[in-house]
Formats: sequence, C-alpha cells, structure tokens
Amino acid sequence: MKSLTSLLTAAALVLTACGGPAGDPVASAPSASAEALLGFTATGLDGTAFDGRSLAGKPAVLWFWAPWCPKCQAEGPAVAKAAQKYGGRVAFVGVAGLDDDKAAMERFVARTGTSGIVHLDDRTGALYRNFEVTSQSSYLILNAQGGAHSAVGPLDEAELSALVDEHAL
Repeated sequence: MKSLTSLLTAAALVLTACGGPAGDPVASAPSASAEALLGFTATGLDGTAFDGRSLAGKPAVLWFWAPWCPKCQAEGPAVAKAAQKYGGRVAFVGVAGLDDDKAAMERFVARTGTSGIVHLDDRTGALYRNFEVTSQSSYLILNAQGGAHSAVGPLDEAELSALVDEHAL
C-alpha cells in the first residue's frame, strides 16, 4: 500500500511538472511557528541522526526535492553554490522525499553536486507533511528569530541568494 501511495503521489506531481505555481516564488509560510516546526528528528541519507531543533536560532534553508523532479535536478548546482557562498552563516538542508528508492536519492546528490550539505531521507513524506510542502522543488527559509518564508522553485543561484539575504539574514 505504501508503494502504491508513493507511486500515486509521484505520478500526480509529475503530471504537474513537479508542482508549484509559476511566477513569484515567495509564498506564505506554514502556519505553525518555526520553533514548533523544528521539533522533528530524521535520518540523513548517510544514516546519521538529525534533530531539527539543531536549526533553532540559526538561519537555515530547507530544500525539498525528489530525485525524479527535473526542476530539482536543474537547480541542484545552484543550491550547492549558495550553500558554499553562505558557508557556516546559513545551514542548508536537503529533504529528499516522495520516492521509495534511496539509491536514486543518493545518485541525485552525487549528480547535482550537493553532497556538501545534509540531506534527510524523507521517503515516508513525514517532513513534507510537517512543513506543509505540497510540491517540489520547495524551500523553507528560516531566520535566527524564528521567522519562516517559503518559496517554490525553480530558483537559480541569484534568486536563491536574494531570498536568503532578504529572509534569513
């Protein structure tokens, strides 16, 4: 049943070109506070434990992607460059979801050059639900004071940097 649900979700998103509206990438943030949203634990693609509370009080970018999403694949190098640009000032975390194939997720990371950031394994969709993400590529940009802004991609490096500068720093 889980595979059927994942397949139907993936098919619906593929039919909508990975989801998300065209135009202005900034959308409303999830309704819960950033502090409440960060009360999660997850496992990284590398098998390490991750506590969302480790992001509290720090600027962070959560990037929601799926390995089969063409938008996500195209913007991966821009995410890698932005993460490098901001170094330790802003945490970048990839949330790999909507696919039952962990190997495909690992290939995506290698192919897009995003191995320098933490990627969480969200094959169950729990983090997508927690953050009210309904399409990928999507971003949640958090500032140190707990403010949250969401955006829908694709975003190039300049667009992502502008959103980080405006909403995270």
